[in-house]
Amino acid sequence: MPFLSYLWVGSRKTLEVDEQSIEENTYKILKAAVLDFVNETNFKRFLMIISSAGFCHSKLITSDNALNFAYALYLKLRSLNYSPEKIEKFVRRWLVLSILTSRYSGSAETRFDSDIKAVEDCPIEEVLADEEEVNLSESFWSVALPQKLRSSYANNPVFNLFLAAQCKNGARGFLSKDILVKDLIEQRGDVHHVFPKEYLKQGGLGKGQYNQVANYAYVQSEINIKIGKKAPDDYLGYVLNVQCEGGQCLYGGITDIADFKKNLEENCIPFETVEMDESNYEEFLQKRRELISSRLKQYYFRNSRDIVLY
Repeated sequence: MPFLSYLWVGSRKTLEVDEQSIEENTYKILKAAVLDFVNETNFKRFLMIISSAGFCHSKLITSDNALNFAYALYLKLRSLNYSPEKIEKFVRRWLVLSILTSRYSGSAETRFDSDIKAVEDCPIEEVLADEEEVNLSESFWSVALPQKLRSSYANNPVFNLFLAAQCKNGARGFLSKDILVKDLIEQRGDVHHVFPKEYLKQGGLGKGQYNQVANYAYVQSEINIKIGKKAPDDYLGYVLNVQCEGGQCLYGGITDIADFKKNLEENCIPFETVEMDESNYEEFLQKRRELISSRLKQYYFRNSRDIVLY
């Protein structure tokens, strides 16, 4: 065999061996990753982390991509030997940030890849701090986030995140003395209108106006039926001025003014609503959007850079 031919055949054999070795190693890595992904223990632990952030029901997470990446991040941090405490904290934080900022909306493969590589190259603390600095500025909380709530889309991801925050904080349903938002969601309760739909329709408002998400709150059905078509200054005025002064309980069981104010605060409903009618509806929506945004900021941050979600 000519010398060059001998070298050619030899190099091809070496190349084939190398290719086979690379292929076998790749399959081993893929197999390990797949087994890790489908591991029931891993998945259940991940679900506990998500539940601990207030997501008591799957319907509160409207972004499959955000949830999928949170699981990928969970597995990646495990493979990088982060402590369980850090994994729980940063998976929760990243999921909430992803939903707040619509990070993985649309085609997300490229963003998935870059985020995983960032976590491989730098400590997760640094990666997340950089993302917070860029995406969660003061203008985000005061301007951009309230704007995301200017919507009549019932499955609004930011409003659903607010519901998760209520579940996390043990908030009660609107005008409920003891029943929690978490209870209402888990029992497949429905959101209702603070300014009743029929009341606003009588005033000539259209569907896109009366179905604003800032007009929604979880309410027990029996309370909602009692409210009917009444204006807020009617039914809330009754709770404040009659029910909390020893009068008959018509709208829930709250009979104490301080508890009534606390319930409104739990649901991010401005106290001024007790004196509002249709003419104040837009004012109500704006104030409530701001209150919900502020609550979500508290949900994410405690004091300065301290994190609530741990």
